[in-house]
Amino acid sequence: MHEINRLPTTARTLRRGSDTHKGQFGSVAVIGGAQGMTGAALLAGRAALMLGAGKVWVALLDTRLTVDVQQAELMLCDARMVLRQQQASHILAGMGMGISPESAEILALVMDTHLPLLLDADALNLIANEPALQQQLSHRHAPTILTPHPSEAARLLGTSNASIQQDRLAALRALIARYQCHIVLKGHGTLVGSRDGVITINHSGNAALSSAGQGDTLAGIIMALCAQGLELADAARCGVYLHGKAADNWLTSHPAGIGLTASETIMLARQALNVEIANL
Repeated sequence: MHEINRLPTTARTLRRGSDTHKGQFGSVAVIGGAQGMTGAALLAGRAALMLGAGKVWVALLDTRLTVDVQQAELMLCDARMVLRQQQASHILAGMGMGISPESAEILALVMDTHLPLLLDADALNLIANEPALQQQLSHRHAPTILTPHPSEAARLLGTSNASIQQDRLAALRALIARYQCHIVLKGHGTLVGSRDGVITINHSGNAALSSAGQGDTLAGIIMALCAQGLELADAARCGVYLHGKAADNWLTSHPAGIGLTASETIMLARQALNVEIANL
């Protein structure tokens, strides 16, 4: 098992030349945001934008919101519409999606695409509850990553949270084998496992990340890095490190580690990415 104590050197490819344009940095679609939970999808979208994706759609199940007034660069639309348009190059889904029949139908459509895909939050709960979605996921050929926290991992494996935490490495391997995907098992010492058998443990981060929306932010960071050219598993390793590094940097001025918000983490992660890329 490899250890991550700094930004992986694969991130060198993210350096930008002088003659570039937004079309070279991917078009990310965030799919989620059912009624009462649009904030989760917006956080993921903002993170994808701030960490460098060329264009970002936030495709909501609750279509009443038409603009993010704090981040007007985001394109808000209906979830089905963004799939019909076929303009996205990368998809992340599940943030605030809910577990309704409608969300299950949309998730099936998402998994039917041939695009790199990150599944988190309610997408994982839907998969855990629906054998048909499990089968569809395990037969998906495009790069796919699941990013469960321990409770979500327990539901995906039909076991207990305590069992997951007792042997996190075994749980990671079981998830990879069952779902045939890359896996990020979040928590203290986040594990990233790829289908080729490479497993890493991340050492950045601290308890300040124990706040709402941090998983949504991490998902957006990972997919932004993938959209800019990293392989999905490499993007996950870099993203997990940057997410933790953002909290470590914040801790230097907030030593009790209390009150870090997911929105702040986005800005801190962007700063960490730029500083560390410059030093690679």
